Amino acid sequence: MKKVTLVKSGIEVSALCLGTDIFGSKRDKATSFRLLDHFHEAGGTFLDTANFYASWLDGFQGGESETTLGEWMKERRCRDSMVVASKLAFEYPGCAGGLCAAEIERECEKSLRRLQTDRIDLYYSHKDDRTVPLEGTMAAFDRLVRAGKVRAIGASNLAGWRIAQANQLSECKGWASYVAVEQRYTYLRPRHGADFGPQIFIDDDLKDLARTHGITLVGYSVLLSGAYAKGATNLPIQFAGPDADARLKTLSSVAAELDASLAQTIVAWMRQSDPPVLPIVAASRPEQLRENIAALDIRISDDQMKKLNTAGNPEGGGWIKSE
Repeated sequence: MKKVTLVKSGIEVSALCLGTDIFGSKRDKATSFRLLDHFHEAGGTFLDTANFYASWLDGFQGGESETTLGEWMKERRCRDSMVVASKLAFEYPGCAGGLCAAEIERECEKSLRRLQTDRIDLYYSHKDDRTVPLEGTMAAFDRLVRAGKVRAIGASNLAGWRIAQANQLSECKGWASYVAVEQRYTYLRPRHGADFGPQIFIDDDLKDLARTHGITLVGYSVLLSGAYAKGATNLPIQFAGPDADARLKTLSSVAAELDASLAQTIVAWMRQSDPPVLPIVAASRPEQLRENIAALDIRISDDQMKKLNTAGNPEGGGWIKSE
C-alpha cells in the first residue's frame, strides 16, 4: 500500500487509514481481527480509534475498540509496524470528558493500557473544550510528547481558528503543536446550515490553514456509511438537494470514465485534492476493504478533477439585478 508522511512529525503512514470505531462491539472480535489482518496484509499501517469507542451502543461502555486493537497487535506481534491514532475529550462511563491537564494525562494512561503499548503515535483532542485555558491543554500534550508516551498530537472537530490559536501558542512556548486535523469530509457539500452536532466539516478556511502550515488533513465519514451506493434518495438530510444532485451526476460520469466505483472515485479525488485529504475507511467485509485499497491505483486527470471540483457551482454571468 502507498505511504504518505505526516509532514511536521515525520511519521509515515499508509495512504488509507482504517476506522475501528465499532471494533470489539458491533463488530465482534473475530470479525475485527479478520479485517485488521486483511488491512495489515495489504500494507495498511494507520489505525484510528478513540477512548470512548463505542460507548454510544447499547451494552458497551467505551474502550472496546482500543482493547481490541491492543489484543490484535499483541497476538500478531505487529505493534512496531502499526501507527495508532487515538483521541480523547468526549465523556463516557468513568470519564467526565474535556481537555484539562489531569484528564489528558489520565485518559492517555488508560488508552495505553487498553492498547497494550508504551506510546500512542498520534493523539487527538477529539472536540474543543473552552472551559479550560488553552495553555493548560497544550502544555499537557507537550508533557506527554516529551515523556515519549505520545509521538505527535492532532485536533479533531475543532474550528480552524482554534487550531491556529493552539499552534501559535505552542510555537511561542516551544511545545508540541497539532500536526494533523481529523474532520468530517466527503465529496458532497453540506447544505447551508447543516447540523452535524459536535462534528465539524472540513471547509475552505481549514484547507488554507493546512496548505499554508503543512498540517495533514484526515477525513472521516467519507463514504457516508454506504449512502452513495444506495442512490440520491438515501442521502443524509444534511447533503440532499440540487447541489448534491449535480455533484452525484458528475461523480457518476467520472467514475464511469475511470471504470471505478463511486467509492473508489471519492477516495481518489480526496487524495488528489489540494491539499490532499487522507481518507479513513471502514468496512464490514474484506471485499469492501479491497475495493477501497484498489482506489489508491486510480489516477484522475486534471480535467476530471476540474469537473468534480466545480460540479454544482453557480455559473458566471454577472450580477443578479433587483427590481
